[in-house]
Amino acid sequence: MIYLDYAAGAPLSKEAAKVFQHLSTEVYGNASSLHDAGGRAADVLEYCRHSAGKLIGGAADGIYFTSGGTEANILAVQSLLHGLPDHKKHFITTAMEHHSIHNAAAFLADRGIDVTIIYPDENGLITEDILAAHIRPDTGLVSIQHANSETGLIQPVNRLAAFLHQRNILLHCDCVQSFGKLPIDADQAGIDALSVSGHKVYGPKGTGAVYIRPGVSWNPVYPHTVHENGFRPGTVNVPAIGAFTAAAEYAVKHMEEHREHADRLRNYLYDQIRRQGLPISFSEEETGGECLPHIVGCFFHSFEGQYIMLECNRNDICISTGSACSAGSHGPSSAMKALRKTEREARQFFRISFGNETTCEQLDMLIHTFTALWEQKKGESAI
Repeated sequence: MIYLDYAAGAPLSKEAAKVFQHLSTEVYGNASSLHDAGGRAADVLEYCRHSAGKLIGGAADGIYFTSGGTEANILAVQSLLHGLPDHKKHFITTAMEHHSIHNAAAFLADRGIDVTIIYPDENGLITEDILAAHIRPDTGLVSIQHANSETGLIQPVNRLAAFLHQRNILLHCDCVQSFGKLPIDADQAGIDALSVSGHKVYGPKGTGAVYIRPGVSWNPVYPHTVHENGFRPGTVNVPAIGAFTAAAEYAVKHMEEHREHADRLRNYLYDQIRRQGLPISFSEEETGGECLPHIVGCFFHSFEGQYIMLECNRNDICISTGSACSAGSHGPSSAMKALRKTEREARQFFRISFGNETTCEQLDMLIHTFTALWEQKKGESAI
């Protein structure tokens, strides 16, 4: 099998698996228990909290572990809004966000929170002018993803954070796709809160974290909760969090070499597709910003993306038609709508995403599949 859907999830790394096995069998106490076994688990948990804080450029006491990126996004947004005064409850987010943010926004709107969805400029970017056109005296929180899961487009969050802070507005960033791929320095950048996920950096599924800068007010979604300093309920999964931390440490340590590897793969893919004369265009060509090199959004003209995905699957190649969390939904994705694609154009979209183990030889097999589909299509048209 050739796996090219790393933006949806990566396999558990050897480093993470080793840590998970050790903690599962040797440090099995409940971190909330007062005996020595619980104390050992609590010590591991606090190490992970301090490590995670360093990895995102924040403070350890602002880290709250969650069951993944989706929960992290939902709890971050709701907790921050609960902590704002009544006259600062207006919430702004973008049309390109992950469905977890859009679902949180819909939930909040149903409960009386005023929500505004903003659209990017023609290059797919959120600018200060776009924000200024929608900010109101009661705006208290803005949520903007760091990098898009379908196109890889990177938003200028550092610049936007400074703009929002001048207006006393909090910024939350969904960093699920960018964590371990781009340097993140939350406190230096002025990012008030962010969300990350474990399985995007070769950690276990079901792990993630929220960072809320100490001093930023928040109130829990679940009242009377004691775990994770009141942020979320449930016994803390120390082995999984330990494995997540090990994977994240490795990803950040080797970030530059992994980025260079992804750059080489992306350039090779572009070159080979053009050499074959395939009618494939790339979302990166239509945006004006930098994109994560391991995510390649494509449009195969004359084909629907779902057909391409199924044909690749038939040839034992895994790609996707967008975010895995919204793959079962009908109609164009939020990212395609935000980029002002027609429904026909949006349905042609599919995503290729590389991992650390991806090779040029694997991409050759992918291009061979694309070429066979195109030759078949041309043959049918000639009849």
